Amino acid sequence: MKGVKLEILLLFGISLLVVSSFGTVYAQSSYTIKIPTGASDPNAPYFWQSEKDGSTTGTIEILRGDTVVWSNADTAPHTVTSGTPETGPDEMFDSGLFDPGEFFVLEFENVGSFPYFCIIHPWMVGEVKVTEGFSILPDVGKTVTDGDKSFDVEYKFSRLLSNPQINVDQKSITFELVGNSKSSNHDLVLKLSSELLDGPYVIWADGKKLSDFQHEKENGMNTLVIPLTEQSKTLTIVGTFVIPEFGTVAIMILSVAIISVIMFTAKSKLNLRV
Repeated sequence: MKGVKLEILLLFGISLLVVSSFGTVYAQSSYTIKIPTGASDPNAPYFWQSEKDGSTTGTIEILRGDTVVWSNADTAPHTVTSGTPETGPDEMFDSGLFDPGEFFVLEFENVGSFPYFCIIHPWMVGEVKVTEGFSILPDVGKTVTDGDKSFDVEYKFSRLLSNPQINVDQKSITFELVGNSKSSNHDLVLKLSSELLDGPYVIWADGKKLSDFQHEKENGMNTLVIPLTEQSKTLTIVGTFVIPEFGTVAIMILSVAIISVIMFTAKSKLNLRV
């Protein structure tokens, strides 16, 4: 991982050569986490603010090779130090003190989870989660089944997918598209299991039907490449099969119950005849 602390006031006086070098730091996607005014107070409503998705938890999910910029908008100095307040620094990275108006830049080259905190203000904790290429929406479909079956949906996008809603009657899944885009490429690469939602597909973005998407299927996995825009807010994918509303366990229980009722009814009729 490569870390750099820069003072905003000095940026205006550096040479063109340094400016050119500075630009290379942002060759990959760059995401800013702002330390807001008042973060040095343990009673502050929040201590971080991510420009990627508006999150105030200090946790951010990025891809390998991406850069995180911590910007100090507070009135007190802070540190961004890897580790936790409980176990202390783990020496993976450390910004050192950076004052109001300064920021700390770090490029993440390794996959994994990297917790961090402020040594001066240990209630300020966060985590950087670095993935190889695809982000994951876990447990999609769990809310419409009896809970015995769900799927992790993998995707690659310049923003975030959230709040997947399955409509069993319409055989569709709707996603919300949130956060600020940090790339000029707004194509969404989405992987859907055939057991979750199978094609052929009809796709709508913000109520507009799309016809120029790509679809490949291999070994029960559908890969979609969907052209979107920076302003896209909702995405609905309609298929020909959607995960059943009742999972395997529920169907078995229902079948046993039906058989039991039939047998009880038949036995009751037989007893009446006797």
